[in-house]
This record gives sequence, structure tokens and C-alpha cells, in this order.
Amino acid sequence: MGRGYDLLFILVTFLALVAAVTSQGNRGSNRGRRPRVGFYGNRCRNVESIVASVVRQHVRSNPANAPGILRMHFHDCFVRGCDGSVLLAGNTSERTAGPNRSLRGFEAIEEAKARLEAACPRTVSCADILTLAAREAVVLTGGQGWRVPLGRLDGRISQASDVNLPGPFDPVDKQKRDFADKTLNTIDLVTLVAGHTIGTAGCGLVRGRFFNFNGTGRPDPSIDPRFVPLVQARCPQNGDASARVELDTGSGGRFDISFLRNVRSSRVVLQSDLVLWRDRETRAIIERFLGLRRPFLRFGTEFGKSMVKMSLIDVKTGSDGEIRRVCSAIN
Repeated sequence: MGRGYDLLFILVTFLALVAAVTSQGNRGSNRGRRPRVGFYGNRCRNVESIVASVVRQHVRSNPANAPGILRMHFHDCFVRGCDGSVLLAGNTSERTAGPNRSLRGFEAIEEAKARLEAACPRTVSCADILTLAAREAVVLTGGQGWRVPLGRLDGRISQASDVNLPGPFDPVDKQKRDFADKTLNTIDLVTLVAGHTIGTAGCGLVRGRFFNFNGTGRPDPSIDPRFVPLVQARCPQNGDASARVELDTGSGGRFDISFLRNVRSSRVVLQSDLVLWRDRETRAIIERFLGLRRPFLRFGTEFGKSMVKMSLIDVKTGSDGEIRRVCSAIN
């Protein structure tokens, strides 16, 4: 009996050691999941082409999906980091928060996930799919591409109460603080805000500036007076608040530098955009993009750099995350 007990003890000890080593190895593997270009390698060789194909299809069927997906990525990264938490469905999830109720493109992310699960089961995170999709949205609207680091894990927490995003009426100082809190500098601020070169805003959000600014009964005096009637015609004072108006007048479907030209000319619909020209620091950056001040900045190149920086905000690793089977639901 003594010998049998000794053998049993040895066996149990051995199995415990194996389990400990395996656990350490798994934790080490997850801990090493820091995003990098080419992360998936042979494990999912076609990840980028699959996402690009799906996003292309959805943007062709509904062009509003391009700015929708880009905006969704921004909203994801600014709340709990770039972890796909904005994709989770639920009565109190991030998707139900006011700023997220008008997001578009969820179907594209879900379809890309389904195709990747068929090709590479339990390999590619929803967070990575959303990050890749955002780049494709830019490329499909004429913007410059960039290399996307991959290897994020999906977050398990999504709460509407956590959603505290930069707002359309924010002064420049608050915008700078919000971006600095996410390790993004003022060049990143101007560059990423210039993503408003594609997309629209709801009339209910912008109408006050064009009819009754700060209760004065008159339009915001800082807006180009020739621009006011154009927006008033598209967003009548008693019209449909859900009607849409271009963020970049005259080029709302094209990813280009025209938005910053419109900021300079005071021809933008969001107050938070217009004030960028009135701040010395952000104005100087806009002038560098427009070729009015040296050293010049190239918008396409800087946008890619800032998107990479943003995509690395508080990424999940180890036990902090998972790889979901379906982007809208926790495993």
C-alpha cells in the first residue's frame, strides 16, 4: 500500500507540474500577443484580403458604411481601448449609448468574422477585424492605406455608462485633453478629426448653430455667411432632425484634404471642427497640411500613423481578453 501511495503521489505531482507549465506557457503566449504587422502569419494567411473583400461589398451596397466603420473604430478605441467592445449587443452595451446609436457597418464586421471563422476558426479577433475594416473604409473612399499591426484580443465588458467620447460642441482645450488621455498628441487630434472628410451629421445635431446659436436667434457669427443658407436649406429649422448633412461640404464621399480647407474657410457644420482654426496650435497644424507653413505634413501619411497609434490604445492581452466566435456576443 505504501508503494502504491508513493506512485500515486508521484503521478499526481507530475500532472500538477505539467498543468502548471502548460498554464504558464499559455499565459506567456497570450501575454506575448502584442499587436504587430503580420501577426497571424500562416495561421490565417488571407485575413486581410477576406476583410477587404467583405468591406468592399458592404460599402458598394451602402456608401454610408465607409464613414460608419471608421467612426465605429474611433468609438471603440476611445472606450476601454481597441477591444471590439462596441460590437457587443445587449440592453446596456456600448451600442445603446447616445453617440453610438447612429453607428453603421455592424453587418460588415459580422460577415467578415463569419468568413474568418470558416477559414481560420478561433484565430482572428473581432477587434482586429474592426481595425482592418477601418483602413479599408479609408482606402475605398480614395485614401491612402497603411500597415496594420494585428494581434488584439476582444474585451468582455461593454457598458453604455463607460461611453464618454469627445463631443461635437467641445472647445479645443477639452479635445486636446481627451486625446492626451489616450496618449495621442495634437497632431493626432487634427489628423483624426480630419477623418470627417467622409460622412455626415444629423441635422438635429448641427441645426442650432445655423438658426439660434447660444440662444441669440441668429447663426453662429464665426461661420462663413455664404455657407449658412446652404445648411439651412438642407436642415430647415422645423425639418426632420434625422436628415443628414455632409461633414465635408462638396466632398463628403471622398477621403481627401478638402475638409481642412473647409475648416480654414469656416464652412464646416460641427462646432468642434470649426474651433480648430481659432486655436494657435491646431491652426498651425492645419496650415502645415495645407502647405501654408513649413515643415509640411502629408495628410495620407499622417493619418495612417495616427490610426496606428489610436489602434494600440489599451489593447487586451492574456486573461484580459478572448477571441469571440461571434462579434456581438461573449463566448
